[in-house]
Amino acid sequence: MHPTTVELLEHLDANRAALREALERVPPPLRERRPAADCWSVAEVLEHLSLVEERLAQVVVSQTAAAKAASAPSVEGDGGGWGGRSVVQSLDAAVILDRSRRVAATEASWPRSGADASAAWERLESARRRLREAVIARDGMAPGEFRFQSPALGPLDLNQCIAFVGSHEARHTAQILEIGERLAGSA
Repeated sequence: MHPTTVELLEHLDANRAALREALERVPPPLRERRPAADCWSVAEVLEHLSLVEERLAQVVVSQTAAAKAASAPSVEGDGGGWGGRSVVQSLDAAVILDRSRRVAATEASWPRSGADASAAWERLESARRRLREAVIARDGMAPGEFRFQSPALGPLDLNQCIAFVGSHEARHTAQILEIGERLAGSA
């Protein structure tokens, strides 16, 4: 497997494990409760993460299919163009993880289903399976021409978008821990 693919999968797996640990620290009866009217519950955070990941998995699948149809070249070396850094290191982690700076989610990624935390977790796990399959399917492929303009990070190529999923999850792992602390303090 190409080193970039391995790095992306390891980044996704490590952040998912941390998210699971954070979820387990919040007692099940509190997972659907909002700590304040303007804050999401743990279940809503999980749904938000699944919506983002589902959308990106679709993008990766479609971009991979288009690249394969166009006989896109495979990567050489690190496959990046990220200034000698790894794809994960090419993202400004400090910006992503800074919970003091509130970032408004796009309307498409707002939680709406009212699912409980267990159902939201299952949806998130399903999204992760699809994303992992999509990442593996593009093993060794160059990021291609795809660019996403992130309001906080600037233009991201497809591999950086995949890496962002893990880092975005880390941001929300911290949020889940904060929610748990706030709810435990108010009980």
